[in-house]
Amino acid sequence: MYLIKALLIQLRDLFSWSDIKRPWHLAVLAALCVGIPALIGAATDQFAIATLSSLGTMVILYLPKTRTAHRMVTLAMCSFGFMVCFTIGSLSSFNPYLAALALGLLSFGAIVITRYYRLPPPGSFFFILVSALAIYLPFDLGKWASNIGMVALGGILSCALAFVYSLMTGANDLPATTVETDPQVNAIILEGALVAFFIAFSYLFALWLALPNALWVPISCAAILQGATYRMIWHRNVHRIVGTAIGMGVAWCLFSLQPNYWVLALSMILFQFLVELLIVKNYGAAVIFVTPLTVIMAEFTSANMSTDVLLLHRLVDISIGSIIGIVGGTIFHRTSLLKHIESRMNARSSLSGRRPS
Repeated sequence: MYLIKALLIQLRDLFSWSDIKRPWHLAVLAALCVGIPALIGAATDQFAIATLSSLGTMVILYLPKTRTAHRMVTLAMCSFGFMVCFTIGSLSSFNPYLAALALGLLSFGAIVITRYYRLPPPGSFFFILVSALAIYLPFDLGKWASNIGMVALGGILSCALAFVYSLMTGANDLPATTVETDPQVNAIILEGALVAFFIAFSYLFALWLALPNALWVPISCAAILQGATYRMIWHRNVHRIVGTAIGMGVAWCLFSLQPNYWVLALSMILFQFLVELLIVKNYGAAVIFVTPLTVIMAEFTSANMSTDVLLLHRLVDISIGSIIGIVGGTIFHRTSLLKHIESRMNARSSLSGRRPS
């Protein structure tokens, strides 16, 4: 009886909707940022390269609820972080083992920095996504500079639209904000090291399995490990797998119509709008529309693959990445290993601090 009751509680939590509300105009802003480069790409018949700018515009998701000046600094730094991740990832893509090392180091840096400066969700996730996409793109120094430029243009577009949006919504009337940092440095470093290890390992594991779209394995692993508690990790795991399966159906329906670039661009706008409305309500519901959105954005990496095969491989990749993420989350939340190491690091720091200089 107890197990049935516990199962019912888990199911209720999985399908529950949060009372958190997000302004509809913020969802419109995010949709415009992602959609404008895609529309320009459709008009100029350069849709594939335009999706890189759409990737760069994802910095708009880091728009804080602060005054305009702080918003602009935050978005500018996030844009710079995107460019660093994409640059290093692109340069390391010629060797899979070097790429895995770069992905691990970039993930570690992104996690430590975003945690230390208390950057709210999506935290380090999109920095990791940009890194994973960069290392999976074919190595081509001839396109390296232009690809980075397209990502940078996306960040500039988001900053410009965010500035106009902030003026229109009276952001300067908000209370002044002070920069807060997390003093638990050792805990942050240990968490970053563990998560980065599993992200890099998931990519190597995907390469070992010779998966056609290996980048989705570390991305899914990173998404699962974003959960703040073990329960949240389990919920994210179920939400991501089920939401992805439903989202694959949405993507299959879209691509079965053989849409042109204009339809794909408008679909990106719609999907991003729905994601921003749903992400604060239920993660699984948002993943339904995240799936076709990311399939469109990553389509240029799988240009020679049929839609059915692409979607099937994507579901397999996400399932594998989610399982690896669960293993990492179990070690992090269900064992005392990291806490033991952290306590020893804190004790050593305290002893060294008492030594005379």
